[in-house]
Amino acid sequence: MIEQVKKEWFSNIKGDILAGIVVALALIPEAIAFSIIAGVDPMTGLYASFCMAVVISFLGGRPAMISAATGAMALVVVSLVKDHGVEYLLAATILTGVFQIIFGVCKIARLMKFIPRAVMIGFVNALAILIFKAQVPHFVGISNMTYVFVAITLVIVYVLPRFTKAVPAPLIAIILLTAISIFAKVELRTVGDLGTITKSLPVFHLPQVPFTMDTLRIILPYSIALSIVGLLETLLTASIVDDMTDTDSNKNQEARGQGIANVISAFFGGMAGCAMIGQSVINVKSGGRGRLSTFVAGVFLIFLIIALGDLVVQIPMSVLVGIMIMVSIGTFDWSSFSYMKKAPRTDVFVMLSTVVIVVATHDLSKGVIAGVILSALFFVSKISTIKVKKTEQSDRTLYEIEGQLFFASVEGFLESFDFSLKDSNVILNFENANVWDGSGVGAIDKTVIKFMDNNNHVSVNGLNHPSQKLVDRLGVYNNPNAKVSAH
Repeated sequence: MIEQVKKEWFSNIKGDILAGIVVALALIPEAIAFSIIAGVDPMTGLYASFCMAVVISFLGGRPAMISAATGAMALVVVSLVKDHGVEYLLAATILTGVFQIIFGVCKIARLMKFIPRAVMIGFVNALAILIFKAQVPHFVGISNMTYVFVAITLVIVYVLPRFTKAVPAPLIAIILLTAISIFAKVELRTVGDLGTITKSLPVFHLPQVPFTMDTLRIILPYSIALSIVGLLETLLTASIVDDMTDTDSNKNQEARGQGIANVISAFFGGMAGCAMIGQSVINVKSGGRGRLSTFVAGVFLIFLIIALGDLVVQIPMSVLVGIMIMVSIGTFDWSSFSYMKKAPRTDVFVMLSTVVIVVATHDLSKGVIAGVILSALFFVSKISTIKVKKTEQSDRTLYEIEGQLFFASVEGFLESFDFSLKDSNVILNFENANVWDGSGVGAIDKTVIKFMDNNNHVSVNGLNHPSQKLVDRLGVYNNPNAKVSAH
């Protein structure tokens, strides 16, 4: 236990501290921007990022991964905040955490294997599109200088990393353009126009909502969506960091840790959060490998707010818009265009459907669920084709069955036999087939009994062990008194 703590916390002290500082600097603009997307005070996102990072550094299952306020979670709660206010958001965040703890206890990570690649690509691309759409009201039709600052921000964030990555380009853009706007007295909308940055530590706060079934009815759909979206993004990010560091992680522990972090975040005035793909990658590439990097990121973030809060409120919105546009561009999976040319049409349809549903509903969970269901339907359709080859021999009629016999292939299976055959020896050979469910067993029963009704002798051969066990348990054709409807 002690060795594990040393390894996760103190095996890379210098690298983790420096990486954590870099991440904290990069977190400020995104936390503020995501707060604005959600329609809440910037401090709600900043407090969430502080609480999430600190708590998850102790309780998470993936060292070096960064959790904070995210665009995916912010997009889910836009209508909740608009219709009911921030207190209901805090209540929904607590319930979100409870769901995530339950999911972690139930080992939700096992379900990740059922999410196809096409759905994952659609999920990421839809997130990128929604982040971009959320920026449009903040720069279209505002002023010409707004367009200028957005353009300059895009150039800085895109070009600067080609020369140096010592300091995050978004932070340099904020410092430089904020200084220009202040000293040149450029008329621009600022963060202070949208909310107040308070130079203070978060304090314990119970959500001021009625503890009634009506409140539960309001927050329940949002909490379910937040818990699913948060875990999807978190588990996806954990897999990415696993690959980057060539290490494993406890994803069920991560789910539980995310839940506890969200509960604590809400009690200290923070919005719902989850793992951040971009910031986690920045942390790893900056040398972060342990839990200390995540802890330092959270602590240094709140230090920056307390020490530099007066400057944060003067950050031009156009700079944040430019940063978020680059985040959306970086989030979008541009290789998906070549993937669409090579992938099966069903995969392309699933990916596009996921994107369309998410963008139309602004609900990432609905798109992912729909994509998984579509993938399952296409898979069932693909394997539901069963082949039955008939061979007439002098003393018998042989039917060789090839494929998967289950509810979706039963109809094709039954249509493959000539039930007018009489007084013959019929052999059903299942050497190249599998029987998967009660519907498949029922189809065998119907086939055998219909042949037997015409005075045929029927043999069922070649069943593999699992299929034989299922047929022995559910089949009735060996019962001489059995009669099964053939319709």
